[in-house]
Amino acid sequence: MLFNRSKKTIISTDVRAAHSLFEKSKGLLFEKKPQTIIFKTRYGIHTFGMKFTIDVIILSKSMIVTQLKKSLKPNSVFFWNPLSPYVIELEEGTIEKLHIQIGDQLEVR
Repeated sequence: MLFNRSKKTIISTDVRAAHSLFEKSKGLLFEKKPQTIIFKTRYGIHTFGMKFTIDVIILSKSMIVTQLKKSLKPNSVFFWNPLSPYVIELEEGTIEKLHIQIGDQLEVR
């Protein structure tokens, strides 16, 4: 489960962690619908080959939201400060619907 400790709200009850290089590279490619995935990477992601738009949350080492990207379209790239190593990809509209903001403390349970 992905929980926003700052707002005391559940972001997702079904979170998949990507650990291997293959899992990280694949991300949400070939999925029929968006789901919540979290992984560690350096400074960027791409959506080449994806069939849907996603929201992206970037987190610090202590799981604080440092950057948000709403509605990242297929065949796009997104870069951020490499000091924030965690990425969460989720269904489009989640950031706005749940009022996720920079500075929020998230937790994976």
